[in-house]
Amino acid sequence: MNVALTGAAGFVGSHILTDLQRSGHEVTAFVRDDAQAAQAAAAGATPAVIDLYDTPTVASEFGRTDGAIHTASPGDATSANLDSAVVDAAMAAFAGTGKPVIVSSVVYGDGGGAVPGLLLGSPRDDDGNLIMLGCGRQHWSTVHAADLAGFFRRALENESVSGRYIVGDGLSPTVGDLTNAAAVAPGAVPGSDDEAKSRIGDYFAEVLLLDQGTDAAKARHDLGWRPSHPGLVDDFRSGSYRN
Repeated sequence: MNVALTGAAGFVGSHILTDLQRSGHEVTAFVRDDAQAAQAAAAGATPAVIDLYDTPTVASEFGRTDGAIHTASPGDATSANLDSAVVDAAMAAFAGTGKPVIVSSVVYGDGGGAVPGLLLGSPRDDDGNLIMLGCGRQHWSTVHAADLAGFFRRALENESVSGRYIVGDGLSPTVGDLTNAAAVAPGAVPGSDDEAKSRIGDYFAEVLLLDQGTDAAKARHDLGWRPSHPGLVDDFRSGSYRN
């Protein structure tokens, strides 16, 4: 397959690019400038310098491929607008064709990822404890980048796939458990909603203060997908984030 991929240079996109190439697929990497184009080419992808807000051009380029994966994100309040522009382009290009379009979620692994970095960089109180985002009782749905990449590839390769999938490893740890695992010593203490909003802004805090969880039942049933990497709590305690 020839797969269009946004965000190929990013944490999630780079894992997906590697997985697709390992399985023999060709990747057209949508990038924003010549520097990213050179990076994508060096990684073995075919670069296409495109403004992702240019819906007609993106739709035209999508139409030359067998499917698309969207992982690019500015990580701020404009993220929803970018997602909408890319999804509009995908709908224009793929409507009635059966070709898939897939959008990524928050992931961890290999010592990277925005949310793990956020927890590791949390402020500390006077006793040295990391301060949790909110009360710490809310659960988060997490998935390793390599496991997510494997699901995306399966979804692209399986022609019978349809509908929406929510993908997580099923562990759904609490923010308290995650922050305690991230704190080498002495530990972590609950924060507040107001502190979280002042730290990361209302837009991002609104998402991370929600209680979330998923078992990815549809992905498991339809595609036989199973996560194979340690959960984020274990990865914090004794895995890639300790190295």
